[in-house]
Amino acid sequence: MTTKISREEVRHVATLARLELTEAEEGRMTEQMNSILSYVDKLNELNTTDIPATTHAIQRENVFRPDQVSSVSNREGALANAPQSDGANFIVPKVI
Repeated sequence: MTTKISREEVRHVATLARLELTEAEEGRMTEQMNSILSYVDKLNELNTTDIPATTHAIQRENVFRPDQVSSVSNREGALANAPQSDGANFIVPKVI
């Protein structure tokens, strides 16, 4: 396996992520990241020119109902369902 990332680069990434790694963790992380990058190189060898781009593994249709314009309920009717109101607005507990 070729080295794609050095231990110094792993140390730099760990610093950016504010991680403190031991020497053993740096070594293990370097091996793991090199393994991941080698796998990505292997995937890049695949010919994907005739493969359509997908956003999801399973094509799905929107399950939501279509938007429909409806009449706006009157203020009195909406406030009639409120536990508390001042006649013009809903009254809710203060949340900080």
